[in-house]
Amino acid sequence: MERLLAVDWGTSSLRGALLDSQGRVIEERSFARGILTVAPGEFATVFEACFAKWAGAAGVFCLISGMAGSKQGWLEAPYCACPAGFDEVASQLAWVEAGRIAIVPGLSCEHDGIPDVMRGEETQVLGALQLLGLRDGLMVLPGTHSKWVQVRAGKIKGFSTFMTGEFYALLRQHSLLARSLPETDGEVDWAAFDEGVAAALRGAGLLQTAFSVRTLSLFGRMAADRLPSYLSGLVIGEEIRTQALPPGEQVVLIGSELLTGRYERALAQRQALVRRVGAEASWRGLWALAQTLHPRREAR
Repeated sequence: MERLLAVDWGTSSLRGALLDSQGRVIEERSFARGILTVAPGEFATVFEACFAKWAGAAGVFCLISGMAGSKQGWLEAPYCACPAGFDEVASQLAWVEAGRIAIVPGLSCEHDGIPDVMRGEETQVLGALQLLGLRDGLMVLPGTHSKWVQVRAGKIKGFSTFMTGEFYALLRQHSLLARSLPETDGEVDWAAFDEGVAAALRGAGLLQTAFSVRTLSLFGRMAADRLPSYLSGLVIGEEIRTQALPPGEQVVLIGSELLTGRYERALAQRQALVRRVGAEASWRGLWALAQTLHPRREAR
């Protein structure tokens, strides 16, 4: 394989990178063309509009991760059951065009008979394993729906999803608490964020601690412009409160600098040791998957 077109096609955004034969990024592009902006039957058109120059070059293979493989996406890629590593994921690709364009399947697992799923995060985890030279670990991917992922012997053993970002948005915009909050979040007030995390860690749960946003405002004990940061600390702290994290536990954070920075700060209150990986995890994961595919592509 000469070059790889690595694509992360999510709900709200579309990112792509052209990688050389060693997995190094030659160029990156980003578009506000998440799957929710694409009409049924138009995915191929959008793909060509965004990446025609790269995709049309000789020797370029394309791997796509994320929500493009969902029922609402380009082509449904059925979930791959955990435990799953590079081989399991690579064996269940959904081929848009045989030998040329494929979509990475998401992963599924179960907790007490209740299913959990991810799409896109599996590629980031596999990429982080490669970047950090790990075979085991606890990996956390903050976001609208945060993922806590257990990796053993190079395979994703299982994971849990927390709707932390979505709950923040709901409380921020559609609850009684919104009346106490300013229209915009503004700059992060780290002291207020730390207070929120601490309140969550010593509290009985978010259903109880969230009301403190209202009462701190009501009694004038926290200025309105500090409250969004405090609420952010509360919801992230609640996510962390539920985890079994002995002091000194190593946690790998994968994602944007803004979000992983907040989680690193919150995890410090649990004495966790943190390593951080950014957007490069997606590209490395897709490149590593592509390296396993040459015999399969030739057979198609």
